[in-house]
Amino acid sequence: MDITIYRLDELGDSLRKAWHQAMDESPEYANPFLAPEFAIGIGKYRGGARVAVLHENGEPVGFLPYERNVFGVGRAVGLGLSDCQALVHRPGVTWDTEELLRACGLSILEFDHLVEEQKPFGRHVTGTFASPVIDVKPGDGSYAEWLRGAYPGLAKTTLKKERRVGREVGEMRFVFDERDPEVLHQLMQWKSAQYRRTGRMDRFARPWIVDLVDYLFHVREEHFTGVLSVVYAGDRPVAAHFGPRSRTVLAAWFTAYDPEFHRYSPGLMMHLRMAESAGRHGVTLLDLGRGDKEYKDWLKTRELRVGEGFAARPHPVAAAHRLWRRPVRGLRNTVLAHPKLREPADRLLKTVGTLRTSGRADSGGAGPRAH
Repeated sequence: MDITIYRLDELGDSLRKAWHQAMDESPEYANPFLAPEFAIGIGKYRGGARVAVLHENGEPVGFLPYERNVFGVGRAVGLGLSDCQALVHRPGVTWDTEELLRACGLSILEFDHLVEEQKPFGRHVTGTFASPVIDVKPGDGSYAEWLRGAYPGLAKTTLKKERRVGREVGEMRFVFDERDPEVLHQLMQWKSAQYRRTGRMDRFARPWIVDLVDYLFHVREEHFTGVLSVVYAGDRPVAAHFGPRSRTVLAAWFTAYDPEFHRYSPGLMMHLRMAESAGRHGVTLLDLGRGDKEYKDWLKTRELRVGEGFAARPHPVAAAHRLWRRPVRGLRNTVLAHPKLREPADRLLKTVGTLRTSGRADSGGAGPRAH
């Protein structure tokens, strides 16, 4: 096995084609977060982004995108944003993890949404977690029928609220693939306000993430397309979602709504319409991403498993990084796994968010960058 390291902007057409072929040959790698287009987007705004290309008999057969800092600490490309991570490879390809890390100049590689199939990384996985998905069939309404049968009350209530929106605001309509960038910017402003309101880290306060989302919105390729979906009441956007799709998989990523419409459950309305419409646009799987949320339990048809952990080789930097990061991840996972801990933590974060927002308003401070 020969391993060559490239910057993402060095990938030529032949390597991208080989990467796409590896995605096509294994259903585990159909997720758009595993496409070269996503890694290339990260590489535009993150200086340490690289890809290791595995060769057998001179032929490229595997691709590991990652980020590396000056100390040789690595992370899956887009860690914190990506909901699916893997070494994308042709069927039957395997590798030696320590050899791979050495070729990448890494002492350790952190991941948190690793595809379960990645056996060579298996002994480095510290925990596995459910990642809910929705199976949809192209061209029919089987998912909507399944949901009405599984949760008749939920479906009935959501449809009732949609009719109320139509009466009180304007006729409800759904656009699966909206191309208006102004609506994308509105989504980011809504999401930024939601982060602050709930005490979470505001991703869109980071200009590089705003620029990344803008860039991905304009990518229109067979294996990766940035899809903006919008619920309108008349001409007014009520809720929106932006996420990447491959040929067959749509990844749920950023969903937000106008808080004036919160009583209509616009987020749930958005996910229902998105799942229903996705099949008509050739999608077979809607990946809701790792995380315990009530709406995911309602909407999912099954679950995948993803892993988190630290692939490492014997090295003092690796030991120090793992010693620092593992307790943080363990505490977070403990809180998220136990409702009796998660609910008070959510309340605390919302209180902090309210105080922070109030203080910002009192001081006249500017909000996060509105692109």
